[in-house]
Amino acid sequence: MKNIRLGTLFFLLSCAVPFAGAGAQGISLSQQETRWIGEMVFKNECAFKERCLVQWNEGEDFISLGIGHFIWYPKGRRGPFKDSFPCFIDYAKGAGQEVPGWLDTKPFPPCPWHSRKDFLNNQEDPRLSELRGFLMATKPLQAAFIVKRLEEALPLIVNNFPEEDREKITLRFNRVATTPSGVYALADYVNFKGLGVAASERYKNKGWGLSQVLREMKDEEEAPDALKEFVRAADKVLTERVANAPKRRNEQRWLPGWRNRISTYLNKQEPVSYETSLSEGKII
Repeated sequence: MKNIRLGTLFFLLSCAVPFAGAGAQGISLSQQETRWIGEMVFKNECAFKERCLVQWNEGEDFISLGIGHFIWYPKGRRGPFKDSFPCFIDYAKGAGQEVPGWLDTKPFPPCPWHSRKDFLNNQEDPRLSELRGFLMATKPLQAAFIVKRLEEALPLIVNNFPEEDREKITLRFNRVATTPSGVYALADYVNFKGLGVAASERYKNKGWGLSQVLREMKDEEEAPDALKEFVRAADKVLTERVANAPKRRNEQRWLPGWRNRISTYLNKQEPVSYETSLSEGKII
């Protein structure tokens, strides 16, 4: 992506873990660049379909919300994935965005629908209608949140590596970030599969987040095309995740789609904006 500016950045989002090191670098983007990344994530997650902004996928223990399908667990249900929807609400409130009153509480409430069946049986719930409207109205803010999660990524990841590996991991991150669509690739992957630093996000003690992709990458001497190497490493990490996943999850069914998704990192695209698509009647 063009016009990327790297500089010192402090990472203060409430859902972040403090970084103990110094000299962390961040990414500053224009509103247009941030919007483009948000549109690409929305395309990847929802094919620009607004009904997909609130979705409970078959076989999952959580609801998926927004352009990035942020995770929100119901009461008493937990899995290997981080609740990202509460973090988005914190971010939105910090940005001055009004949120539905039933979400503006401390502690943050669990998802009110207990299962996919319960969700499907309660489509007339007024909270669901309010949630859909809120998510439709805050797409640009969701895009900014996705970029903010990327801004947090490098210090959180680097701090998770032994000291002798930190410079190498930072260099790999920055090599990808300075390619034409590298910021999109990094931001989408963090939104898609997380940072890979949480102990809970493991199958057979092996993670699948950005941390694991950067660890798997080869350096410039062996792989001069940083973006192609990132995609190769991501494919390997995702394939290993599927192999290590519990059989009941049947994650093999998702691997072709995951591979299609990471293949979009190799060429900068200019997707039709969701506003234009809706005005032209192309989204149903």
